[in-house]
Amino acid sequence: MEQKTLSVHLCGGCEISSSIDLEALAQIPEGAECSTHPCLCNDEGVGSLKSAIKSGANALVIAACSPRYKTDEFTFDKCFVERVNLRELVAWSHEPNDEDTQMMAEDYLRMGLVRARKAELPEPFDIPIDKTILVVGAGTTGIEAATQAARAGYEVILVEKNSDAGGWRRKFSRVFPDKPPYGQLTETNLSEQIAEIEQEERITLYTSSVVAGISGQPGQFDVDIRTNGDVNRVRVGAIVQATGWEPYDANKLTHLGYTDSADVVTNVEMEEMLAENELKRPSDGKPIKTVVFVQCAGSRDKEHLPYCSTVCCRVTMKQALRARELHPDLQAVVLYKDIRTPGQYEDLYRKAQDDGGILFTKGDVQSVKNGTDGSLSVDVRDTLLGEQIRLDADLVVLATGMVPVSADGEANRRYQDAQAVIEGGSTGAKLVAAQKTVAELEPYVSESILNLDYRQGRDTPVLKHRFPDSHFICFPFESRRTGIYNAGAMRAPGDTASSRSDGAGAALKAIQTVELAAQGKAVHPRWEDMSYPDFFFQRCTQCKRCTEECPFGVLDEDEKGTPQLNPTRCRRCGICLGACPERVISFKDYSIDIVSSMIKSVEIPDEFDEKPRLLGFICENDAYPALDTAGLKRLKHSPYIRFIPVRCLGSVNIVWIADAFSRGFDGVLLVGCKSGDDYQCHFIKGSELMGTRSDNVREKLTQLALEEERVRIEELSITEYDRLPEIINSFAEEIEEIGMNPFKGF
Repeated sequence: MEQKTLSVHLCGGCEISSSIDLEALAQIPEGAECSTHPCLCNDEGVGSLKSAIKSGANALVIAACSPRYKTDEFTFDKCFVERVNLRELVAWSHEPNDEDTQMMAEDYLRMGLVRARKAELPEPFDIPIDKTILVVGAGTTGIEAATQAARAGYEVILVEKNSDAGGWRRKFSRVFPDKPPYGQLTETNLSEQIAEIEQEERITLYTSSVVAGISGQPGQFDVDIRTNGDVNRVRVGAIVQATGWEPYDANKLTHLGYTDSADVVTNVEMEEMLAENELKRPSDGKPIKTVVFVQCAGSRDKEHLPYCSTVCCRVTMKQALRARELHPDLQAVVLYKDIRTPGQYEDLYRKAQDDGGILFTKGDVQSVKNGTDGSLSVDVRDTLLGEQIRLDADLVVLATGMVPVSADGEANRRYQDAQAVIEGGSTGAKLVAAQKTVAELEPYVSESILNLDYRQGRDTPVLKHRFPDSHFICFPFESRRTGIYNAGAMRAPGDTASSRSDGAGAALKAIQTVELAAQGKAVHPRWEDMSYPDFFFQRCTQCKRCTEECPFGVLDEDEKGTPQLNPTRCRRCGICLGACPERVISFKDYSIDIVSSMIKSVEIPDEFDEKPRLLGFICENDAYPALDTAGLKRLKHSPYIRFIPVRCLGSVNIVWIADAFSRGFDGVLLVGCKSGDDYQCHFIKGSELMGTRSDNVREKLTQLALEEERVRIEELSITEYDRLPEIINSFAEEIEEIGMNPFKGF
């Protein structure tokens, strides 16, 4: 560890000096220069910080506003900076010049001093990085991703399983309007885009090809591409998965007659019929006079697809208008639950409404059956007329929803089960599919799309309906595999325009990955963080908790089950640190020792002072910003709590809770992001993992003969800042009722 020369700077601005005795605070640092400034963030204040660094300081403690503010002003090259939040956490959220407020400020400064002395500046790993981008899927999204990455100057490898690029657009007769007046259907222009990728020197296109295996990590992915039995290995830095969508299986919609009549077709089949520029009844080739379009066929239905595919309404309008262009005497009836045409597409809706041959009526289709003379009979209830109606049709078109083409999570699990059996029960062995020749694995490999060589499965994790599992609000393109980005309809249902936008966005994320990996920095959410986990293997017991609990598949294992780090896969969340019972994992600026020392630096009043002490571990992503916002709003919370920001609630190691109670803290509050179906957790599973570890917490409390209520776990979103003071205050009241920690004073 580099010898630390510490310089401490106290800011009196933003009402800090009128709420806190800075002269008393300045007496706390020992062996370090300490100065007070009326406004550290102005030119003079920043100048004083630079002067301290020029004089030899390599670590600064800046006690001022929240570390979430003034980051540019308070960041200096080759100097560790510890921010102590005196403004939001103390001056703006507590009574000014109160004894408890002063004690809080002093404790926060002590914790900051400890961290500044213990932590080190992270040093980036240095490994060779390849900046080639792999795009899997050459439909609309994949073509756009490849094109944009190439235009940005990056080599691109584009892999398509079909014999030609283009995807679904090869089947489309027309696409939605893309310019005013937004009522005119347009040509696909697919040939122009395909010509561009074929002529672009930076793009290598593989058709009739699949990805047979991917090993390694961002910047060092080794990819096996199988083409007609031959395998070609390439190295890439990041991956865009643009594998598209497939229509929902209409065979499951038995009440809509798809299995009973050739004249009941899906909207995809209707598109193929329109591409022939003539409509005929599939069953007998006779002219079609009446078409009934059934919207939400299986969509927005808890028994089938609970979600809306966003484009079906517009597809129906496009098809009805195109059918009327081909056959002006044709009548179209659209049966809908709701019509959804966002933005400028409302003009397309108006054009269809203005067409006298297209009728829209709201209703719930009960059945589609064979009628007389080869026609179909459609029974509808709850129409706008308020009564049951029956329609006769020559053709019924089912607007089936879009299902993402992604690997089923169950296929991943089946592969892992088969692997475990083949290995004779040896758990924890590294999965290297490319090295396996066992025939039993082939069925599971063929079900995969990316065939990842990851301890946790062959593909990116997916949710219930096979959409990618990631933080869909803040990081929509990310998968749970760093450097692999999802785009287009396999990420979320969408049209051609949104798919192209997605492709460009995912290409930019892939570029960010390779560029930051080359600098040894994280991509998200800890942007440009250069720290990464370090393992003290001498104490590792091969328990596999770190490899199993990491949400991002960062760790592989050797034949003994010892974790093997892939640093560029790491998101720096620290969940592995929180999972390890032997405390063998640490980061240079975030470790068991650093946080434990911060806990032990807090002054614990004697039990007779009747001033309880509470410790709060608070997630830096949602909960800490909420606490800051509460301070900005001048919302008061108990002065008895001391907060330590953590990278993720899942990074909290149980030893910290034990240390807190051993030190004399009376209660521990853990506040993280929300988990569940609408989770906000930036590290996907962090809050959820802390919840599952609660059994360990209760066990530790039992060992210490303490009440379970002394530990509380809460989850909230960044917008629930008003709830946080209420949570803190109610917890403080509950602890006062329970009484002081009996370990106080020992």
